[in-house]
Amino acid sequence: MAGMKDTLALWKALAGRPEILLVRPSLVWFLNRYLGKFRVHNVGGRLILHSHLPPLNSPAYGRFIREHLRRRSDGPTHAQVGLSPLCPQKCVYCYNRGRKGRPLDTESILRVVRELRELGVVWMGWTGGEPLLNRDIVRITESAAHDCAVKLFTTGCGLTKDLARDLAKAGLFSVSVSLDDWREREHDRSRGRKGAYREAFKAIEMLLGVDGLHVGVSSVLSRAGIRRGETEELLAFLESLGVHEAWISEAKPSLPSFWSEDYVIAEEDRLRLVRLQDAYNKRDGLTVNYLGHFEGREYFGCNAGHKMVYVDAFGDVSPCVFTPMSLGNIRQRPLAEIVREMRSLFPSEEGCFMNRNYKLLADVSGGRIPLSPEKTRTMLRKVGFGPRARFMRLYYSR
Repeated sequence: MAGMKDTLALWKALAGRPEILLVRPSLVWFLNRYLGKFRVHNVGGRLILHSHLPPLNSPAYGRFIREHLRRRSDGPTHAQVGLSPLCPQKCVYCYNRGRKGRPLDTESILRVVRELRELGVVWMGWTGGEPLLNRDIVRITESAAHDCAVKLFTTGCGLTKDLARDLAKAGLFSVSVSLDDWREREHDRSRGRKGAYREAFKAIEMLLGVDGLHVGVSSVLSRAGIRRGETEELLAFLESLGVHEAWISEAKPSLPSFWSEDYVIAEEDRLRLVRLQDAYNKRDGLTVNYLGHFEGREYFGCNAGHKMVYVDAFGDVSPCVFTPMSLGNIRQRPLAEIVREMRSLFPSEEGCFMNRNYKLLADVSGGRIPLSPEKTRTMLRKVGFGPRARFMRLYYSR
């Protein structure tokens, strides 16, 4: 658990939210136990535990309490939006491989942002391709940030000091720069681009120079690297950079080349990373934010298609960025209608949907992804969803 100073800071932040008193006590107890796993960082006046949650003193967190904890809205809390299909890198594990179509224009993206907010989304992540290649990214950020927490996932390509400052002024609260390895050659290899490592370093330096911006690194881990103990070496390196957070996830089986037991982590691998996160977060300094901890059975579980939604750069709507399937395109169906159908098909469960179902995906897809809406429905009729994680069982209990 975090130290006494951080516990007091957490309670002080929550005490400034009198509406929390109207939330079911079992949910409050659960959240306090989860939130206590992290230290509170004051970044430019924002009280941040980690970048997957809105700052505790933000309008977005207030909406989360009102709409999702008190009213228990059926809508999603989190969404990612592809701002551009273009990317200078060719990552070996890229979850967008095979997606194509006519890119959304700025007005369409602004409509998506507005409709996601209306559905209840309180946290939005900009992704791509490379989202910085969308020239209207500042305007798009400004449209969401007044009552949503907005995070940027970037390779660093296209970033300038002026753009970094403009994004912060527009309301961006957090940014994660992709950096998978402390060794330049290895990072460039996995990213399929010579110079990717130095580009990431340059971006991190610029972002750390912007007052009030929460700066992290996002790293994709291989199963082999986890088992060789390389995660520990990577985290020590990232801590030396002076960033606020390391956002880590294992490579997901989103591509045919990863549809193998040789690449998908086992439960003992996940638990190893959970223990590593908890050990790091007892210390001062770098926060470790492991996706498999957030979506583990002990806490919130996998909420792909339920509390999470992904709208890609072409307008296709998927359960999350790691699921190469679509249940419709916003040009053909209203976003709210697609999200309602998706939620009816994804009940939420205690572990990553892709890690459990990639073999079924391989059988249904015939190696061609992403799945069309018709094939997505065919696959989902065959999925045996597991039990819900602890929080969702409490959330839906009477």
